[in-house]
Amino acid sequence: MGQSAANLRKSDYKFISDELVDVYDIILRIEERSIRKSRFKDIDINQMHLVHAIGLHSKKTTSEVAHILKLSKGTLTANLNILERKGYIIRVHNHNDRRVINLKLTSKGRLLYRAHSAFHQQLVKSFLKGFNDDEVKLIRKAIINLREFLDKASEQV
Repeated sequence: MGQSAANLRKSDYKFISDELVDVYDIILRIEERSIRKSRFKDIDINQMHLVHAIGLHSKKTTSEVAHILKLSKGTLTANLNILERKGYIIRVHNHNDRRVINLKLTSKGRLLYRAHSAFHQQLVKSFLKGFNDDEVKLIRKAIINLREFLDKASEQV
């Protein structure tokens, strides 16, 4: 049986901490290099993640996207202006409430979304390689725990 989190050795904590930092850094560098080499070199990593948050088929509101990415309305608006000017998104007035603005990806935005999503699918596939269903459930639990911690931490910043 595995060790509980409370019984992990100091070396296990250090390994996991160091690897999380390294993996995060490597993923961002790969994404940034991929953007610079692609037809999408006119945007940055934050704008790419904004396109991803808007999603392929949904018409999220600006408030929903700001909440998902934990962005201020001002920061979101500035980035939306850039993405709209470059042809990745459009703003659409909600037909039920004209005061509400929905965000929609253009064909160019959908193409970027699919390319970014394909990279993430490769990440997940390589991450889960060799794990059985029970082990995947444990990984899901660990990610949920981490996400809950990060959500709480982001509220305090």
